[in-house]
Amino acid sequence: MIKLRIIIALFSLVACNRTLEKTESKSLGTDDNTFWIEDDQPLAVNDSLFYLDNPSPLFRKEFKTDKTIGYAELSITAAGYYKASINGSGVGENVLEPAWTDFSKRIYYTEYDVTSLIQNGDNCLGVSLGNGFYNPLPLRKWGRRNLRKDLSVGKPTFLAKLLIRYKDGTSEEIVSDTTWKYASGPILKNSVYLGVTYDARKELKGWNTPDFNDDLWKPVQKGSPPGGKLQKAFFPPVQVTQEISPAEIYSPENGVWIVDMGVNFTGTYKIKLSGNIGDTITFRFGERVYDDGKLNPMTTVIGQIKQKGVGGPGAPDIAWQTDSYIVGKNPDVWFSPEFTYHVYRYMEIVGMDKKPKTGDVKGLFIHTNVTNKNSFSSSSDLLNSIQEATERTFLANLVSVQSDCPAREKFGYGGDLNATSESFIYNFDMQTFYRKTIYDWVDAMNDSSFVDTAPFAGVEYCGISWESAYLTTQYYLYLYYNDTEIIKELYELNKQWMNKVARIHPNGIVDKGLSDHESMEPVPVQLTGTSHYLQCARIMETFASVMGDTINKKKYGQLAENLKNLIKAEFWDKSVKEKINRQTLFSTLLYHGIVPTDEIEAAKDSLLNAVQNGPSGHFNTGIFGTKYVLEALSENSSPNAVFDIVNSRTYPGWGYMLDRGATTIWETWKESDNTYSNNHPMFGTISEWYYRWLGGIRPEPQNPGFKTFVLGPSTPEGLEFVNCTYHSPFGEIVSNWKRMPSGSIRYEMKIPKGSKATIILPLDESQKIKVEKKDKNFKPEKIDGLLTDNFKLDEGDYIITVYSEN
Repeated sequence: MIKLRIIIALFSLVACNRTLEKTESKSLGTDDNTFWIEDDQPLAVNDSLFYLDNPSPLFRKEFKTDKTIGYAELSITAAGYYKASINGSGVGENVLEPAWTDFSKRIYYTEYDVTSLIQNGDNCLGVSLGNGFYNPLPLRKWGRRNLRKDLSVGKPTFLAKLLIRYKDGTSEEIVSDTTWKYASGPILKNSVYLGVTYDARKELKGWNTPDFNDDLWKPVQKGSPPGGKLQKAFFPPVQVTQEISPAEIYSPENGVWIVDMGVNFTGTYKIKLSGNIGDTITFRFGERVYDDGKLNPMTTVIGQIKQKGVGGPGAPDIAWQTDSYIVGKNPDVWFSPEFTYHVYRYMEIVGMDKKPKTGDVKGLFIHTNVTNKNSFSSSSDLLNSIQEATERTFLANLVSVQSDCPAREKFGYGGDLNATSESFIYNFDMQTFYRKTIYDWVDAMNDSSFVDTAPFAGVEYCGISWESAYLTTQYYLYLYYNDTEIIKELYELNKQWMNKVARIHPNGIVDKGLSDHESMEPVPVQLTGTSHYLQCARIMETFASVMGDTINKKKYGQLAENLKNLIKAEFWDKSVKEKINRQTLFSTLLYHGIVPTDEIEAAKDSLLNAVQNGPSGHFNTGIFGTKYVLEALSENSSPNAVFDIVNSRTYPGWGYMLDRGATTIWETWKESDNTYSNNHPMFGTISEWYYRWLGGIRPEPQNPGFKTFVLGPSTPEGLEFVNCTYHSPFGEIVSNWKRMPSGSIRYEMKIPKGSKATIILPLDESQKIKVEKKDKNFKPEKIDGLLTDNFKLDEGDYIITVYSEN
């Protein structure tokens, strides 16, 4: 067991160093002249003292330039959050930097081109620090989990290097060292969970400009290095991507204003404020309102802390998201909080005498700014609305980690990643983000148990179905992007991880952990957990093949066969007498290929029967079963059966959520106004089904990265058209179809250069196919299998018509 711990540590460094080789020019680091620096204020001794005012420090360093500048670059990071400025202007557009990691193992820094911000003569580099996940409050989530015990924590500190290259060929460096000065700023409190208290009376106007008098400022001190290896960020940053205008502003009671942003999202806001000096304006946030129009913040309460004493000494009785602004000398100002983010649709404001104008409030949607070029739309307004809500939910849960919910926990749970990673990939370019995620798992894992989150946050009861996200995410990078480098980089660690699984579950059957979370009927972990073990064995068989490792290919192939037989014997060969969700049961068996080929028809009939016997003939599955049932029904029966359920507003279902006012996907099929998150990705697997079955765009495992792929769109009755676009490593894939007035179906397909597609179309014996291409030399008669519903096409733009001859 000690061996695995050492290997994990070594591979944490190897993964860091290999990525460094690819991404950095001149790295940020410490030396005799460059230090981590911080203020001289000690951390609180007792838990209750963390809730008192602890002003965010401001740091400044003046410097002069007397030559013509060719290029200037700021490299900077922090343990906690930082915000940098030069001569009063903000550096870059990133927020909540750096990305959350285990700061004791890995810290990402960012390089900014700041050439335009530096002026001839006097200059000032300013930095402010926030607590982030490095200096969290000792909130006892669920009454027991203290982040100060579970995370690598410490006093916020930062490291910076400003490199200036002059046109005469010389250069100069301004670094973080003991010549900097600091003072306390107007942010009295900042918590990534609870929010911010800002006292405008304590603003220091011009503090980050060169003509400011800092005689009363204190010298900084060398900080305690967090310990993590420094690595240049190689993934998209967190940014404000959208400004959202309020749909309505109203008053449910005297002195209270409610701002309805129209949609539920993650981020902050900017608002124009006025008042008398010393007045306090308070903001609270929630996903819902009560019937009387008052704010309902309860689904976003931090860690289910909802009564006195639960959160620990000094904690609020109810840990809702709250910001406070204390009015200063300026009567009219714009305010936007820093170093925090909330999830909300509704913002409650107390302390403003006048109703805010709609133009004076903007919601700021904040998330990792992943590339978003893929698209799905259809003739169904309901399906389109579900897609919009799903995309919004996904983005709301991307703030440097992929979270399960953006308020209550903000943790990167592996189960949600296992369920939804393909869905995220279909919607966004996730390659570099998921590479960062895998490194988070490398840093989080240990040698003796399974952990549930990465970065590790102290939770470890869910078992293999959560930690196996470390391996399945690697596989999806391989399948969708042909990323073999991650396999080569982590192959030895992957083998050691499989050895750990074998030690924990020596008999093969997984008997501990969480199963189909939020299923409406019981599901034994022996089914879902062992199926994930089987999936991992098959993945390792594939990885061994990539590595040319014939011995382990055979080993993992045999393990997979043994696990398949164990599941088959327990859940297929004999009837399950205990109460069980039969939708999850049969879809799991079909999805993971456990049912023998000659018995698939029986399994298909059993699954159809289970769905028909579900509530309203709908799905009642949980986190994994929903993904499985969507795929198993479509592959083994018909996507039409799925469409009829999805395109319905009856409970339980996505349409029901939207009919109840949802603009993001719920954590549970049943509506919750007190306990469960209203912004949870796991049921967003419906979006994967849109791309895979209505658009028909599916990768082929034997040729990963869409070298070859399937275009097999479905055309269920009740749907008139679909437009679907996906960007593969080879380029844009287009799969559009439309029913024509003549009764024919017209398909528009684009196969990118360098790839080929297998076309699978719904076709009966009375129908014929016509294929046209934007190529004068194209000869459709030479296409093998054209007269069938299964044929291959090379790169190009095609119009395919399926019609019946009268």
